[in-house]
Amino acid sequence: MPEYDIPELLAAAKRPIFSFEFFLPKAPEDLDAFVAFVRGIVGLSPDYLTLTYGAGGSARERTIETAGRLQRETGLPTAAHLTCIAHTRAEISAILDRLRALGIRNIVALRGDEPKDGTALPPGRRDFAHASDLVRVIREGGGFRTAVAAYPEKHPESPSPEEDLRRFAEKIAAGGDWAVTQLFFDARDYFSFVRRAREAGVAVPIIPGIMPVTGYPQLKRFVALCGTRIPPELDERLASIQHDPQAVVAHGIDWAVRQCRALLDGGAPGIHFYTLNRSHSTAEILSRLRRA
Repeated sequence: MPEYDIPELLAAAKRPIFSFEFFLPKAPEDLDAFVAFVRGIVGLSPDYLTLTYGAGGSARERTIETAGRLQRETGLPTAAHLTCIAHTRAEISAILDRLRALGIRNIVALRGDEPKDGTALPPGRRDFAHASDLVRVIREGGGFRTAVAAYPEKHPESPSPEEDLRRFAEKIAAGGDWAVTQLFFDARDYFSFVRRAREAGVAVPIIPGIMPVTGYPQLKRFVALCGTRIPPELDERLASIQHDPQAVVAHGIDWAVRQCRALLDGGAPGIHFYTLNRSHSTAEILSRLRRA
C-alpha cells in the first residue's frame, strides 16, 4: 500500500515530484492491456499517478475499479479524478464509499463538463454547481486528500482572471490540499498565476501540468477546448513541420524540456505529465531532466 498521502509526499520531498496522468480506454476489452502499459511506464519512477474520470454508466464503475487496480498493482499512490456536474449528492457519497473500500486516499476534484447526451440536471436543481461544492463534501466525509484544478490562463468559462482566481481560492478554502494546472506552454504564465495565488492567500503546492506535443492538429483541438495560448514561436515551428510526425514529436519534447527546466529552476515543486497514454515523449523528457 502506498506510504504517503500525496500532500505529505509533496511536503517531505527533497527533489521535484513527478506524476503521470492517464485516461481509461473506451473499450472494456482493452483494460488489461492498459494496466500492463501503466505498469511498464511506472519503470520511469513517477511519484504518483492520476486517472481521469468516466462519468457515465459503466465507465464510472470501470474508472473507480481501475484506479484501485493501478494503485494495487503499481504500489504507487493513485489519485482518482472525480467530477460532480452530472451527479447527485447521494451518488457522490456512494462513489466515495467505494473509493475508500478500494484504498484510494487521493482525489482530483473537478466540476466536469456538461454531458453531451443532455442528461445533466438543470442548473437550479444540481447538488453541485461548482468544484468547490464537491471539495467541501469530500472534506466533510473525511478520509481523503484532495487536489483541485488551476488555470494559469484562466478557465475558458471564466469572465476574467480575477474571477477565476477567486473561484480557485474558494476550492482551496473548501479543503483543497494541492493543485494541478491545466496544460500551458509558457512558464511565465505559471509563475504569474502562482504569484497572484500567493497574494490571495493560497499556500498549497501548485503543480504545473505539461502536455508534450505529439501532433499539430491534435494540439489545435486541445487548446481550442481549454482556452490555452500557443506561443507564436512554437506555433510557427509546428505549423512548418506538421506533416513530419517524427519532427513534431521531437520538437514537442525539446519545447517541454526547456519549459520544465524553467519551471523547476523557478521553484515549481514538480511536474504533472499529461501522458495521453503514451510513454515515448514523457520518458525522453524525464531522462533529460534527470541528467541535468
